[in-house]
Amino acid sequence: MPATGTRKKNAAFVLGVDGCPKGWLAVRLFPHRGVPQSVEQTIFSNFNDLLRSEWGQAELVLIDMPIGLADHGRRGCDTLARRKLGKGRAASVFPAPRRPMLEFATYEAANAWGKAQGKDAGGGLSKQAWNILPKIRELDACLTPDLQEVVREAHPEVAFLRLNDGSPVVAPKRKLAGQQQRARLLEANGLMNLNRTWQQLAAEHRRQAAKLDDYYDACALALTASSICLDQPVLHLTENLTDQRGLKMEIWG
Repeated sequence: MPATGTRKKNAAFVLGVDGCPKGWLAVRLFPHRGVPQSVEQTIFSNFNDLLRSEWGQAELVLIDMPIGLADHGRRGCDTLARRKLGKGRAASVFPAPRRPMLEFATYEAANAWGKAQGKDAGGGLSKQAWNILPKIRELDACLTPDLQEVVREAHPEVAFLRLNDGSPVVAPKRKLAGQQQRARLLEANGLMNLNRTWQQLAAEHRRQAAKLDDYYDACALALTASSICLDQPVLHLTENLTDQRGLKMEIWG
């Protein structure tokens, strides 16, 4: 379902953000400069630091992290994203936790609570979702419905599918073949000097602070944010629902 965004044209800059081992990896692009364009990138230890920084003045921020959490059942936007990606990459979209799961201290307790609610209510919690639960909590604590006009959920594999003319990138993103294919797509869509900027990031923050797939994911989201601000077609997967806090449950790509 192609869509165009509502942000104004000639935005000063946009961000693509992905969680990484040392916090949040942000990639910055300037839509009004067009392409080709080299990216700028940095790492913030927590999301509030990003919001309080100069980078927090972005026209639009797309982030690979669930925003808008159902109290009951599965989010429709997750189901739509899995259908869009098909069998090859559907597993990259794992079900977001329900909001009550944020309160549990252990995976075993959160998973048991989910299973006790029954499959129709959403069932248990995946280990992948539990591993990023601290970041989901952190982001959820920052967000309001008003801020969500700027900070929106996106999914890198949905973005790469769009960049790849509607075909999912099946090769795993942590394997060399998958990384090379994703780099080619980013370069074909106007990003320059990817290797140089990655090496710069690794030198400034140490390589273990972020992984190469985190960097490529953030680049893909920054390209998507740029397209939204320029009113270019993107993917917007939504059932037009909000959670109990008024946050939209949607995925851009």
